[in-house]
Amino acid sequence: MGLSSMTGFARVEGRTGDWAWSWEARSVNGKGLDIRLRIPPGFEGIELPARQRATQLLRRGNVTLNLTAARMQGQAAWKINIEALEQVLAFLPELRRRVHDATPPSLDGILGLRGVLESVENVPLAGPDETLQAALVDGLDSTLAAMVDMRRDEGGRLAVLLAGQLDDIEALCGQAGGLAATQPVALRDRLLEQVRALIESSPPLPEDRIIQEVALLAAKADVREELDRLHAHIEAARALVAAVEPVGRKLDFLCQEFNREANTLCSKSTLVPLTRIGLDLKAAVEQMREQVQNIE
Repeated sequence: MGLSSMTGFARVEGRTGDWAWSWEARSVNGKGLDIRLRIPPGFEGIELPARQRATQLLRRGNVTLNLTAARMQGQAAWKINIEALEQVLAFLPELRRRVHDATPPSLDGILGLRGVLESVENVPLAGPDETLQAALVDGLDSTLAAMVDMRRDEGGRLAVLLAGQLDDIEALCGQAGGLAATQPVALRDRLLEQVRALIESSPPLPEDRIIQEVALLAAKADVREELDRLHAHIEAARALVAAVEPVGRKLDFLCQEFNREANTLCSKSTLVPLTRIGLDLKAAVEQMREQVQNIE
């Protein structure tokens, strides 16, 4: 399966009996799974199975499921407006009294009067029957499957992008390791200057205090531990990119760890080139984090 994006779209249309319907599914980034349904009046019974199916397939993302349904043209339902009909019939005696030679009204003439016969298309009187509801559930399954496929396709492209970014981070760590190997020489010269200053201070510092200061400075400038952790994070990130389950949250946390080590490397660096590499590392990690926000 591999990575899956949280961005996707799908649309499926169908006809069942005298009904035409369509499902649209959209999803965008989200911290958790938020499912929103938009369904026509009378179709409330479809809400529970729709939520259950979406929850089974998706783990993260803001998801909108939109159902539209309408009776096909020429197949609309009709009803008689009894109140309007009674008003028309109540007027007939008065019309006969006023117009003696008028032809008696016909049934089709009365029904043709505006408001007497009304269309009730687009809204089922008793909700969808079992056949229509089963077709709508099947249509939703197809829509969700198509959206999941799109999310996986996008996830595959993200996986390639993340692999390249991890290679860049690894290369920067290699450069940092090379510079860190030269840092002891620069650190030694710096320590000698500081030791001379400490010895010449008035009053002179005790020898054990000088040793403590030297050891403290050496420990602060050692970035090997940070580089080791960065390499471990790279391997962990590559394993997550190749995983089959949703790993977006884990990758997001790992990006925080990457950034923490890059910050520490910059703060410990005594060489300008090493500091620049640390800043490049931070930029590369931020670029990776932006892509990770799209992963389920």
